[in-house]
Amino acid sequence: MRPLAVIGNVNIDLILGPAEPWPKAGTEIIVDHDELRVGGCAGNSALAWDSLGVDYAIAANVGNDQFGIWLKEAFGERAREWPVEAVGTTLSVGITHPDGERTFFTTRGHLPLFSLDEVRTMLDGERLRGGFALLAGSFLTDALTLAYDEFFDWADAHDIAVALDTGWPLDGWTETNKRRTLDWLKRCHCALFNEVETTTLTGETDPREAARHLKAQMPSEAIVVVKRGPHGALALEKTGAQFSAPAPRVDVVDTIGAGDVFNAGFLAALAADLPVEHCLRVGATVASEAISTLPRSYGKPLSAFLQETRK
Repeated sequence: MRPLAVIGNVNIDLILGPAEPWPKAGTEIIVDHDELRVGGCAGNSALAWDSLGVDYAIAANVGNDQFGIWLKEAFGERAREWPVEAVGTTLSVGITHPDGERTFFTTRGHLPLFSLDEVRTMLDGERLRGGFALLAGSFLTDALTLAYDEFFDWADAHDIAVALDTGWPLDGWTETNKRRTLDWLKRCHCALFNEVETTTLTGETDPREAARHLKAQMPSEAIVVVKRGPHGALALEKTGAQFSAPAPRVDVVDTIGAGDVFNAGFLAALAADLPVEHCLRVGATVASEAISTLPRSYGKPLSAFLQETRK
């Protein structure tokens, strides 16, 4: 396995639902389930890596409250050097709906204070040499995002391939946000975006054409992945070859973090040097398991996927 790391947003997710119809102001409704869990793009991916049984490093921060303590305890030794900011921990309340979609209410909390200096104290560049670093939650980690160019320089100096999943911008895909993202992708070796993000970024209506558009602006060896929800995922490899994988049919409980879990499965398989088409299959399988289980589970470990592939 090549080394793996994730850098970005770890926060609290409080999941409630399903809710239908949306309640009127001043009223109260009863929902069938609730779950308090580790959240955020980086947190969701890291939990999936734990379940897959792969080693990884994680750089994140927390707030100075009970939620921050709880988050650090959830990651044990890996969170030992996480900085504690002098603010409350970011909390995201996710309301699920019967069709599997969701609505979020999120506080700013600790995430905007996460900085590049903090990242450097947590990650050993030499230990990660030749591996992959997933950069997540770009529009929430304000201080770190301002230093992305320096981060890319650090990654390049240590031969670390950066995979990017920005998440959805708080103010939408404005022209400024599109331009910033495309500039970041010029320094990345893997793009991990969902279908709506990919087509919005490029102005293309067909996800395959949108993927080609993104790849043309990235390094020649880059891989572009488009996550398509129930339709699985597709990828353009560094050679320009295109692959796709279907998503297993499941009864959806909630889709929160599905793309983050896919990222974890895909990158773990990529770090094990599986072909891109197999990496897509691992990502889709793990994500489908996650969105269809309560409490959430992620299925079999990566070693089982490797054994199946090599038979």
